[in-house]
Amino acid sequence: MTSLAGPVESAPLMGQVVGKSPRQLAWERFRHDRAALAGLLVIVLLVLISIFAGVIGKYLAGHGPNDLFQREMTDEFGLPLGPNSDFWFGADTAGRDLFVRVLYGARTSLLIALAATGIAVFIGVVLGTAAGYFRGVADTIVSRVTDVILALPLLLLAIGIAAACGTTKEGCLNGAIEPGLSLVVFIIALFSWPYIARIVRGNVLSIREKEFIESARSLGAGNVRIMFREVLPNLIAPIIVYSTLLIPSNILFEAALSFLGLGVPQETPSWGRMLSDAAGVFDVAWWLMLFPGLFLVATTLAFNLVGDGLRDALDPRSGR
Repeated sequence: MTSLAGPVESAPLMGQVVGKSPRQLAWERFRHDRAALAGLLVIVLLVLISIFAGVIGKYLAGHGPNDLFQREMTDEFGLPLGPNSDFWFGADTAGRDLFVRVLYGARTSLLIALAATGIAVFIGVVLGTAAGYFRGVADTIVSRVTDVILALPLLLLAIGIAAACGTTKEGCLNGAIEPGLSLVVFIIALFSWPYIARIVRGNVLSIREKEFIESARSLGAGNVRIMFREVLPNLIAPIIVYSTLLIPSNILFEAALSFLGLGVPQETPSWGRMLSDAAGVFDVAWWLMLFPGLFLVATTLAFNLVGDGLRDALDPRSGR
């Protein structure tokens, strides 16, 4: 009889299943979505363009966004000239380099959209979480205010607010909201937060009935701890998805206000204002509408593709 010196080591299993975290599973789903990856690549390029617009305009084009070249880039009738070796996208009606202004327009659109979306998400998450978790009076007030805002003609009210607050240098609310970028961000955020609030409220109503919420409450956790430690972490995925889908809507909102002449100031490049300026001469200066329109379409499409990809990647019930 011989005794074993130690435990017998088993041979490694062939085809062993390796556990993966939810983050790894989401990334695998997302990286298999070619459309979402293409949209993400476009967004990264737009962010780089908006950051280095000044460097590109100075060292590559040699022009600033508001430099006037009326003698070189307008004809005897005052009409702008088209693309050439020095002005890649041609010039606008004032003789400014359209290529440089389109680059700076990316900075304006992304800055306004991201700032407005961030404010709207913050307000929507706070009010939606409070309404869904506490219910009762808080839920009634938030829900009714949300319904009223969603029932209003948003564009008409936005035009009225922009016109009222943009007529003087003081702006509105004793100078707290000044004409310019801050006014546009305020208007867009004011009409964007109800969408986030509704989504968050619905998710919180479902989460608060889960077993782990009851377990935390039975262990003596208070409402604040439960909301921050149990509820909010489970809202990250839908918040990211719907924020990504809200950004292109806010970009179009800013473009619409600028197109109507109520957005950013005239000296600030904006795709919407460029399209507005091109409306009167697009039949003889096609480039004024083509290039800003292409960038606007590409930006909104890229964010929508990324948002759809994130929704499919973060949804465990998705079959993709």
